[in-house]
Amino acid sequence: MSIDPSPLPLLAQLSSAMAAAVAHAARSVVAVQSVPPGRLRATGFAWRDGLIVTCEEAIPDDVALAVSLPDGSHAAATLVGRDPATDVALLRITGASPTPVVFDAQPVQSGAIALGVGAADGATVAAAGIVALAGPAWRSLRGGDIDTRIELDLRLRRSAEGGLALDAHGRAIGMTVFGPRRRVLVIPGPTIERVAGLLAAHGRVPRGYLGLALQAVKVEPAGSGAMVMGVAPGGPGAAAGLRQGDLLLAWNGEPVHGVRRLLRALGPGSVGSLARLSLQRGGEPLEAQLTVGERPAD
Repeated sequence: MSIDPSPLPLLAQLSSAMAAAVAHAARSVVAVQSVPPGRLRATGFAWRDGLIVTCEEAIPDDVALAVSLPDGSHAAATLVGRDPATDVALLRITGASPTPVVFDAQPVQSGAIALGVGAADGATVAAAGIVALAGPAWRSLRGGDIDTRIELDLRLRRSAEGGLALDAHGRAIGMTVFGPRRRVLVIPGPTIERVAGLLAAHGRVPRGYLGLALQAVKVEPAGSGAMVMGVAPGGPGAAAGLRQGDLLLAWNGEPVHGVRRLLRALGPGSVGSLARLSLQRGGEPLEAQLTVGERPAD
């Protein structure tokens, strides 16, 4: 049986286009390693001149770091800052720097072709698949605000985590990371720009701080709240006059439905904001105002 050769040129064109897209992205991609080698093998990419973005979860604490550049040279790297909530870490290198990435602003669609580009052992590694899911903004399990939920159906090497995700046009859409059960997730470009900017400026992502230990409780009839179990000396809660045993019922007029939901609202934009609290103390209603502080560095 003969094979119709007419589709073959189209497949060759697709193959060449994908290879060209990977080669173009590889100019920005670096391999991230621990010194001495062994504890870490991941990928990163140039975000700004001399600044490398990589996957936060892949970076161990208290290790010396180095990167392998696209031209085969090596450079020492220092950690500028990390944000576990969004899985973004920022490194600084000196000397020659790869071409910084420019993220594409076009929306991603489910079913579209997607490429993953990483680096390992002095070579570019690539994976091809499709966008399995493209959804709205979401919050990570560690409380980070991610601008778009993107999941890729492709098989990614462990060393390629922290590399670039490309769309069918070869444009960078974000950073590849591993989610539960090794699903490949994408931290999208807008999230990286926002978080990396904060890391470059502050070394960390400022987050809100109440200075309160809270425990969810049920409130009759059929309500909920948060019991103040402890008040940090000198913290925002102490400054607002809160005491152990106070029952927090509402935050800015909205019922408190759970401690986790309340704490998740304490993102970077909450620092310095004024909150109106509705409380009960000894069974009597009480109103208070609290200025959200900035969580101390760990």
